[in-house]
Amino acid sequence: MSPKRDHEVLGVCQPKLDWLPILDRIGAAVMVANAKQQIVRINAAFSAMTGYAPDEVIGRTPRILASGRHGTAFYQDLWQTLGSTGAWQGEIWNRRKSGEIFPEWLLINALHDDTGELEGYVATFSDISQLKRAESEIQHLAFYDSLTGLPNRRLLLDRLEKARTLSHRNGSCGAVLFIDLDHFKNLNDTLGHAIGDHLLIEVASRLRDCIRECDTAARQGGDEFVVMLEALDPNPQLAAVVAGAIAEKVCTALAQPVLLLDRHEYFCTASIGISLFCGQEKSAETLLKQADIALYKAKEAGRNAVRFFDQAMQTALDERAVMEAGLRHALARNEFVLHVQPQVTADKRLVGAETLIRWCRPDGGMIGPDSFIPLAEENGMIVAIGLWVLDAACARLSAWARDPALSTLCLAINVSARQFRQPDFVAQVHAALQRHGVSPARLKLELTESLLLEKKDEVVHKMKALQALGVRFSLDDFGTGYASLAYLKRFPFEQLKIDRSFIRHIIEDVDDASIVRAILAMGDSLHLQVVAEGVEKIEQHGYLVSQGCCLFQGYLFGRPVTFAEFERSVANSDLLLPGD
Repeated sequence: MSPKRDHEVLGVCQPKLDWLPILDRIGAAVMVANAKQQIVRINAAFSAMTGYAPDEVIGRTPRILASGRHGTAFYQDLWQTLGSTGAWQGEIWNRRKSGEIFPEWLLINALHDDTGELEGYVATFSDISQLKRAESEIQHLAFYDSLTGLPNRRLLLDRLEKARTLSHRNGSCGAVLFIDLDHFKNLNDTLGHAIGDHLLIEVASRLRDCIRECDTAARQGGDEFVVMLEALDPNPQLAAVVAGAIAEKVCTALAQPVLLLDRHEYFCTASIGISLFCGQEKSAETLLKQADIALYKAKEAGRNAVRFFDQAMQTALDERAVMEAGLRHALARNEFVLHVQPQVTADKRLVGAETLIRWCRPDGGMIGPDSFIPLAEENGMIVAIGLWVLDAACARLSAWARDPALSTLCLAINVSARQFRQPDFVAQVHAALQRHGVSPARLKLELTESLLLEKKDEVVHKMKALQALGVRFSLDDFGTGYASLAYLKRFPFEQLKIDRSFIRHIIEDVDDASIVRAILAMGDSLHLQVVAEGVEKIEQHGYLVSQGCCLFQGYLFGRPVTFAEFERSVANSDLLLPGD
């Protein structure tokens, strides 16, 4: 198109088009449109990405790229945002000339003249197909069992939480069936794991056939399976009848002979424990524990049996009440203490540490966070505990600032979703930093993926407010939730932490290794630091370094210790890899 034609279509004076020739030197696809949304210029990257030559799109609207995946509401929101703010960015699906639909990250900016009159639009976008594939791979590997294709424990817990919420809302009951194959170990020991795997695949198939579409069959691990039944009768007695009938159906189905790889018939039986729920009075973990207790009662009854959990099995759960009572006084009695675990680079340089809370009970027992933090989350005490951790961490950073060996280190603290959502959380962080005279850049807040799923605008606002202060963010336990590419691009994270569950068996488990490689690739593409948690063996460290990981945390570099012990180790230069 001639410069004159550009001028006529765009509706602006020619000098303002002098910048257009540089578009072809830009790596991202660029599209320029006039105020009527007619395309007037594209660059070479646009043609390479979409397959359209300039003469095929100039004079037409961007609708030529529409994939059909987005409804009217999506585009209405896009144009409303663009009109009110002058810019829009986000993930969108478009269509190439070939007909292939592909995902892209799109940024649109409105152009105005000196009087504020709209002149046109400039859109830049990049193909994120590779990142979406990595995201999908992570999601599948993280939430589905690689052998049977059933949901794994992580996905089961998520669905169970949603089922509990739905049960509370509509008054229906549900049930958890904990299934264990009888004498499965004998099969593995005598005929080998290949035969055992064949049986597990067949069991998974039969479970799918026994349940409704709304129910979930999952593999807990080994020869343990869980079936979650939703939308049962509101009457617990009637719900129990249905759950018991489905359990008997499962037992009957599994008892049918299985033709193994050597073409010999194998007869399998199963023991099943059942726990009912009607509302949210029981947590997902509690339901699984109750079903597991009932399962052992079924085994004690001679196996190939079904048993329900009842209150006579409640003894172990009574300890929870005792712990909760003690927890309510722990803060006032100064029973909490902070430990720290070092974070190092691939070349063994200490860069910071993560704070880890411990509860020193009056009886002398030391309790880790996994035992009491979930309880504190449920009863609301996590807010007060979190504020105590924040203040204690800032106080220690203030002391470190006076020690040259410690003054450059960062300190990370875990922030619960409940604490973060407090209306005055930003003010509380700011006050703690000022109270102790701490540089915000040395404080890192570790958030979990669950926080990102609700009230996203509120979370983004708070994170950006804290980022403006200088505080940095790390996304903890990455890979165990539903954080997507769109989330990662929207929230101002600096760092991803690979959950330790993927590191534990990274050498021998190909699925875990694949997840870690995908996370490292995604982190690299998004320019995010990636920290590997739970590194305990030199072999794990070596593999992670070979894959490009550069930050590490785990027993290999140091166990969680008190601040005093950590500071002595730094002073003595003891924080080195074994063999140094």
